[in-house]
Order: sequence, then structure tokens, then C-alpha cells
Amino acid sequence: MTTVVFTHGTGVREPHLAPLLARVSAGLAEVAPDARLVAYPWGGTHGAALAAGGASLPDGPGTGTSRDAGPDDEAADEAERWARLYADPLTELATAAAGTAPGATPPGAAFPDERLAALLRDLAAHGEPLAGPLGPGLAEQAARLARDPLLAPAAGALDAESLAWVLARALTAGLVRAGLEADRAVQPDGDTRDAATAALAVRLGAAPAGTGRGPLLRAASRPLVRLGSRYAVRRRRALTDAAHPAAGDILKYLARGDAVRRDLRGLVATLRPPVVLLGHSLGGVICLDTLISGPLPGVELLVTVGSQGPFLYETGALPSLAHPGPLPGHVPPWLNLYDRRDLLGYAAAPLFPGRAHDVATDNRQPFPVAHSAYWSDPAVYRAIGERLP
Repeated sequence: MTTVVFTHGTGVREPHLAPLLARVSAGLAEVAPDARLVAYPWGGTHGAALAAGGASLPDGPGTGTSRDAGPDDEAADEAERWARLYADPLTELATAAAGTAPGATPPGAAFPDERLAALLRDLAAHGEPLAGPLGPGLAEQAARLARDPLLAPAAGALDAESLAWVLARALTAGLVRAGLEADRAVQPDGDTRDAATAALAVRLGAAPAGTGRGPLLRAASRPLVRLGSRYAVRRRRALTDAAHPAAGDILKYLARGDAVRRDLRGLVATLRPPVVLLGHSLGGVICLDTLISGPLPGVELLVTVGSQGPFLYETGALPSLAHPGPLPGHVPPWLNLYDRRDLLGYAAAPLFPGRAHDVATDNRQPFPVAHSAYWSDPAVYRAIGERLP
């Protein structure tokens, strides 16, 4: 009888571990009725915890007891508006375009958007220095905005002053977003952002404004979905309490993983061969790391699912083996499964040709759901069952 030792991933604790084990056990039973599942619940013993009750978490802005909105609340509102714009730089423009149908244009009169389109084209040709602190790309952003189909209906719905500010914020947000996508290490602070936005708005026909913020579209300032800025700051303690097992487990294992590996070895030593190590996410890293660090008699197969072991190895962060060191000969055959939509699943075969076998699955879920949907996917169990000793 084959014994499969299941090593869970980050953040898994009771009461969630029991239903996970039940699901994995049922899935294995479909493909290998004689296999026995044994859990290695390392999280309860060795997982991360906030030892001082979260003393490292600073209080967020606006945490007083007053119900009146103060400077901190206004700043949080502003940060949340910008968070929405960074996610979609055209959100205000779309709100304006959808809010009011453009009126009829008198015969011979210029269309409302013609002047703004011309100013945007001029900005594309000559305005790059205005956005210097925000990074390159203003010419492309302005030229694209001049052709955007939202410009005409928005111009019919807003006065020239408001529209100039909406376009300026769209340009600023687009540049900041491009910087984020390019992983630029330096991003503008709020004052730099506001000054650049004000300069762009004036160039697009707005009157000089002392605040550098301009009129806001109230509908766009109330996002339907919290994007994380104010919400996350205000709920940082609750969010950290919920998330710290996952993030903390990874950090703690990489810093102090000896006890986790030692206890896995102790568990395997009590089992009758053949033994298979099955690890999900960080659990796969633990299994791989333990096998690399020394022979485990009786273990005939390693199975990792949605795991970061190959990535840690390639980046030099895997504790037991640094790239380009070869996989030790005592490591058994390795089956590595990953879903292409799972951003935490990595390929092993390109790094360990002939030693690791990859199977790409598709649970048809987006990330992060894809990272936990393996255990509902029959293809995962079939791939494992085909290779069980």
C-alpha cells in the first residue's frame, strides 16, 4: 500500500485543514483506491504567528473616534480616488461620457471635443517636459487620448474647466500606471503628482488652481469596489491578522525551516514504504527542500502542485540548493503540476531536465482562485494516480 504524505501550503490552519484533507483523500481514492493519505500539518506547530499581538502594526490615518471628516479622511478619500484612476485612468472620462448625452451642435460650430483634441495633440508634440517627474510616455498617452471615443460625449457633458482637469488626471494616472507596470523604483509623491496634473490641466485650458487638484467628478470618486487604498489602511490590523499566516509562513520557513524539515523526516521514518511526498504551494517547497538536503529512505516519488520551488531555486532563495547546482541523485522522480493561470505555480522541467516532469493543468479559474482550485480538478488526481508506485 502506498502512503501519500500531504504537506499543505501557506496559511492553512484548522478548521480549514480538515476539509482540505477530506477533499484530497476523496480525489486520490478515485484514482488510487489502495493509497493511504497521511497529513503533515506543519502550520499548527511551525507556522507563523504575531507573537506580540501585532505590536509592529502602526495605527492608520483617521483612526480617532470623531465622526466628523478631518484632514486624514480627506486625504484617504483622495488617495482612494487616485487608486481608482491608477487602476483605470479613463474612469472619470467614462463617468462623464455616460452621465449626460451631448447636446446638438449648431450648424457651422466646432464640435465640443475639437478644441480639446487639438490641445491634446499639441501636448503630444511639445508637452513632454511637463510630465518629467511622472516618467516618459506623455506623447503617446496624449495622442491616444485625443483619439479616444469617450472624448466627444464627455466634452458634451462637462464644461471646459472640468474636462481639462479630467483629462489631466487621466494623463497623470496613465503615466503613473505605466511606471508601475515597468517596475520603476521611484514613483512620484502626492505633491509631485498634483503639480504635474495642474500643469497639464492649464495646458489643456483650465485656469491656474492653487491646490493642483481641480474639480472632481463625484460619481467617479465613489468606487463600486474598494481598491485597497483607504480600505486597506483603515483595516490594516484585521487584514494583517487574516493574511499574516500566509506571508509569515513563507518568511519564517525561509529563515528558520530546519524544524519543519526535521519533523517531516521524522514522520516519514514512521511509515512503511513506498511513500510519496505530495506538497501544495509552500508545502511543495518543504518537500523538495527536505529531499534535497538528504536522502529519505522509502520515498519513491515527489509530487509538487502549484509550488514555488523552481522559482526559489532559480532566484537563489531555495535553502538547500543554489542555481545552477544539480538536483542530487538521491532525489526520487519528481512530478510537478502547475496551472498556467496560477501565478504561484512554476515549471521545474526546464531547470531540471530529465529529473522533473511537468504537467500543465487548467482549472479554468483566474488567479488567486486558481491557486487553490487544483484539489477540485480531476486532471490533477489522474496525473498523480498514473505515477503512484
